[in-house]
Amino acid sequence: MSKIALLGITGRAGSRIANELLARGHSVTGIARKVDGVEARPGLTVKAADATSVDALVPLLRGHDAVLSATRFAGGTDAATLVAAARKAGVPRLLVVGGAGSLEVAPGAALVDTPGFPDAYKPEAKAGGAILAALRSEKDLDWTFLSPSAIFEPGQRTGKFRLGGDGLLSDANGKSWISMEDYAIAMVDEIESPKHSRRRFTVGY
Repeated sequence: MSKIALLGITGRAGSRIANELLARGHSVTGIARKVDGVEARPGLTVKAADATSVDALVPLLRGHDAVLSATRFAGGTDAATLVAAARKAGVPRLLVVGGAGSLEVAPGAALVDTPGFPDAYKPEAKAGGAILAALRSEKDLDWTFLSPSAIFEPGQRTGKFRLGGDGLLSDANGKSWISMEDYAIAMVDEIESPKHSRRRFTVGY
């Protein structure tokens, strides 16, 4: 089993990814600014650190097989910080919980730029797109960026979903959605059996 450093373990997506990793027997180091409320469990080590600081992250990342970032983009960590911390710590893989805003609804047309995209979510979506663009210029580190569908909320763990590339996925009724629990399955599947090295992919129903 792998040793995974998980940034943002206290978040909605991060906590569910931690659950999936631990259920499959992986060892997890959960990292967040405040970790007081994180439940102690076998296989889980919790560390308090600022994910925007390379110096703070490096000693916590050493010895892991991969670092997985489930932190916010706007006002949070960026690609340069994540890549630098992973490199200095000698961690070979970086996986990022992406956003849906950078997914394409037509060739060259991102969801975030469509009419009706909520203004409140644009800063986070734009920041996520910037991180993806920066990772695409990264030549050495093995990175993967997994975008959820447009609606990304807590729900059921069904194990039934589809994977895609850069295009937004929608179901037969035109709804683009994925539960955080099923998203976590897709992310941990990628950790265990890498199929999207130096690529972005997406998951949806």
